[in-house]
Formats: sequence, C-alpha cells, structure tokens
Amino acid sequence: MSSHPESRYVAAAAVQMALTPTREEEYNLKKKLAAEGIRATAVDYGGEYGSAIQKVVERAVIAARRERVVQNEFHAEGSVAGATRDAMAQIMPKAIGSNIGGKVGIASDGKHMAVAAFFTIGLLYLDEVAIGLGHRAI
Repeated sequence: MSSHPESRYVAAAAVQMALTPTREEEYNLKKKLAAEGIRATAVDYGGEYGSAIQKVVERAVIAARRERVVQNEFHAEGSVAGATRDAMAQIMPKAIGSNIGGKVGIASDGKHMAVAAFFTIGLLYLDEVAIGLGHRAI
C-alpha cells in the first residue's frame, strides 16, 4: 500500500472529470475538487485511434498548462504527456483501427497527477467503451 493515499483521490478525480457528460457538470466538479485542493480539467477528442495519440497528448498538455493543473515547467508537462500516453495505451487493444470519441480528465494535487481517458470505440453501430488511467508523481 502506498504511503501517499492522496494519489488514489487524484486518480479518482481524473476519472470523474473524464466521465462528466456536460460542460456545466465539468465546471461544477472542477469547483468542488478545487475546494478539496485538487486542480482538474478535461478535454474532448474524437477521431481515428491511430492518429489520436499525439493529438490527445498535445491537447492534454495544453489544457493542463492553461488551467494550471500542473506548473508551466518541463518536467510537469512531461508528466502529463507520459501519463496520457499510458492511459491511451491501456485502451489500444480495443481501439486500434477504430474511431474513438470521448474525454480525457486531468487532475493534480501538486504532488500527484493523473490522467484518465474515457472513450467509446465505434464499430459500425456497435460501440465499445474503454477507460485508461495514467499516474505520475510530480
């Protein structure tokens, strides 16, 4: 068991952000998390999985920096990029060769940062669902 249980709460916050169905709910959750000392944001994405990885990573880094989820420092931005790639890699077995659509949630308490990727994966009219999670200590 980790000696820093706050990492679990930061990861849960990232998942909650990724699951918000509307911008209004996303905003309300962001305010609630801020009151608990967790900064968070989310970004939407849709497109073909193969070309998605780089775009999703870029959007996650830009959003985390813009919303001050992480400090505007090289190592913090690298942590967001790495955790986003980890999250995307977890959904790859289901998503490769298909279209994806969904949201990436990012959360940090200043010591821990987590990225959750929640996507539907399109195959004709049969949608699959996948979630991936990446974590970094910062």
